[in-house]
Amino acid sequence: MDASEPVALGLDEPRGRWVLAATVLGSGIVLLDGTVVNVALPALGRDLHAGFAGLQWTVNGYLLTLAALILLGGSLGDRFGRRRVFVVGTVWFGLASLLCGLAPNLQTLVAARVVQGVGGALLTPGSLALLQASFRPADRGRAIGAWSGFGAVAGAVGPFVGGLVVAVSWRWVFLLNLPLCVAVVLIAQRQVPESSDLEAARSVDVAGAVLGALGLAALTYALIGLGDSAAPRKLVLAAGLVGMSLLVAFVLVERRTDEALLPPDVFASRQFTAANLVTFAVYAALAGFFLLLVVHLQVVAGYSPLGSGVSLVPVTLAMGALSSRSGALAARRGPRLQMTVGPLIMAFAVLILGRIGPEATYATDVLPGVLLFGLGLATTVAPLTTTVLAAAPDRHAGLASGVNNAVARTAGLLAVAVLPVAAGITGNDYQDPARFAPGFRTASLLIAGLLALGGVLAVATVRNPQDDAGSEAEAAAIER
Repeated sequence: MDASEPVALGLDEPRGRWVLAATVLGSGIVLLDGTVVNVALPALGRDLHAGFAGLQWTVNGYLLTLAALILLGGSLGDRFGRRRVFVVGTVWFGLASLLCGLAPNLQTLVAARVVQGVGGALLTPGSLALLQASFRPADRGRAIGAWSGFGAVAGAVGPFVGGLVVAVSWRWVFLLNLPLCVAVVLIAQRQVPESSDLEAARSVDVAGAVLGALGLAALTYALIGLGDSAAPRKLVLAAGLVGMSLLVAFVLVERRTDEALLPPDVFASRQFTAANLVTFAVYAALAGFFLLLVVHLQVVAGYSPLGSGVSLVPVTLAMGALSSRSGALAARRGPRLQMTVGPLIMAFAVLILGRIGPEATYATDVLPGVLLFGLGLATTVAPLTTTVLAAAPDRHAGLASGVNNAVARTAGLLAVAVLPVAAGITGNDYQDPARFAPGFRTASLLIAGLLALGGVLAVATVRNPQDDAGSEAEAAAIER
């Protein structure tokens, strides 16, 4: 099918289900890799003789290029074809995963993770943009709800999968991506229609991409370096100043170029801006939560990698059972209530989980918090995603998806760099229960605060579509 031909698939059609399967599996691999690695961190750190800063870089090397280049991925998809860029990103991701699995030392692993993030940046925005472009309007809400639900399940099931494969070797955390990537490529090539934005810019904003990537890299180095006693203080300070300067330059360049990766007018929609503010607060909290909880369960509560992964299965079950219903409810009643209540439920759950100690039992100390967290996550994710896409024109589906994903990944990147330092977790603390436990309690308070902030932002800034329709009708009546 030519990229310019309109596509209007139904979710109940066989081809529509194949499109959903490809996009869910593709984005799910990226989300899975963002959490599955967390369970492997203690074993990986011992095997490669890494301090906590090294573990942070194992996570953030991936998040860095994913966050910095995801806008470029969305832009390339709009211009050259979303399916084409989606497939290229999947192949790239698979090859980089192979490099990660074969890495002989920490430095090689971090470098391979940086390369892996590039593949994720190419395929992630394309998955959601393909849904928006391929389904008829009546089915988009359900399709996006299913995508959000299954995608979040992939992220939430990561700790469980990680626990299973770490029992063999932490390297299988990365190698298991290979067959999944092959499946995505085969489905996409055969079943997913091509689409693009015929009005997309004809050239790529290279300056913006470079400034954004280098600025985030320097700032991330500085933030992680604050908690690494081996990092030279002057170099850490210089990196922070350089990072902030480059990010300011990025904003200035984007304001002045006609072909910006991040056009300032994309935030002209208050609803789009509001949804991305909520995204930043919530996804920063999620990144910190999934990083520290599975480590805490192993280090302080004495769980095995598999046990820490299995403990989070209720989150997966809640997402699978409730996300589609949550998306449908938001479509009928508007997203504001769910985007407010969901983060507050998760905040309460984190406070419960922050009490986990060496004598904790699963039934009384872990399960209640995990169940509540899953309920809050299912309540939040689908309405948030739908709100972001609904606030942008269809032809900017790739851009809107890219911006929201960039916001989410940047939030995660900064949270992983800042939260451990702010909580006092440094050096080899992850190997000492007495030193890790108080840091985790402090981090839990910070994470709960971020989630509560997300709920407050939602109630203060997000509007339901019917509210806007009512305001417009009121204004028209007054004018008459």
